[in-house]
Amino acid sequence: MYLRRMKTQERDVMVFRTIEELHDYLATARERGDTVGCVPTMGYLHDGHASLMREAAQHHKVVVVSIFVNPTQFGPSEDFERYPRDFERDQAIVAEAGGTAIFFPSVEEMYPSGARSTIHIDGVTEMLEGAQRPTHFDGVATVVSRLFEAMLPDEAFFGQKDYQQTLVVRKLVETSPLDVVHRVKITVLATQRDADGLARSSRNVYLSTEDRSDAPVIYRALLRAQNAFRNGERASDALESLMREELATVPRLDVEYATAVDATTLQHADHYAQGQSIVLLIAARLGSTRLIDNVVIDPQA
Repeated sequence: MYLRRMKTQERDVMVFRTIEELHDYLATARERGDTVGCVPTMGYLHDGHASLMREAAQHHKVVVVSIFVNPTQFGPSEDFERYPRDFERDQAIVAEAGGTAIFFPSVEEMYPSGARSTIHIDGVTEMLEGAQRPTHFDGVATVVSRLFEAMLPDEAFFGQKDYQQTLVVRKLVETSPLDVVHRVKITVLATQRDADGLARSSRNVYLSTEDRSDAPVIYRALLRAQNAFRNGERASDALESLMREELATVPRLDVEYATAVDATTLQHADHYAQGQSIVLLIAARLGSTRLIDNVVIDPQA
């Protein structure tokens, strides 16, 4: 049953806790001829999320934003319990950014019989984030499929910061036997950054003052390798060495990976061909905070 409306000057934002009530709302919208865009989130929204909502509102009369901290994508030692949550703040951001509805389900609503079955996507989940967090992408694929079944979108909007996740979602949609999932158009928008280059993330709230001062080194490292690639460097070890050299200027940064891989397959090669698109990816920890970022380089663009 829906919780309440938040009124803005332009539209009402409805809040739904159950799939049944959300489906009733969407059925009425479909009868009016409206299309549906969705923005799946775990809440504690920032301007990166808001940019996705604003883009969705440009193309769809109905914009559904999900706020669900999904337990199945957190490992046993990860931050599920302390993941930041502030629903009233999130409501205000959705209203200001052009959302029309919030889907705010309980764990029991999303997993009525428990998380006993999951979806595994081969090919783009075994490396990088998948190697560091072995169960993570099964949880992502499972919850995205269930969210699409709940929100019934024509188009879903994601940010590029979680680059590997966007490939997993694309492959989920491509291979799903469920029409409500298979027909969803996936749109990925550029990473939103603070003025010093730090990628916006809900987890940035964990950063201490010192951490926040040091964190932009990640983007500087990506830009250094990007510039080398654009100047003709195609050897992966050279690109990766440049990133690690820059990251080493902050000795307290614990680097998990800094790599250059094919942008479509995430496969690593010793040397990349002229005209080949690659993605530079970094994962590192500052204190207790894990940060990820990437830069995609498309020589044809």
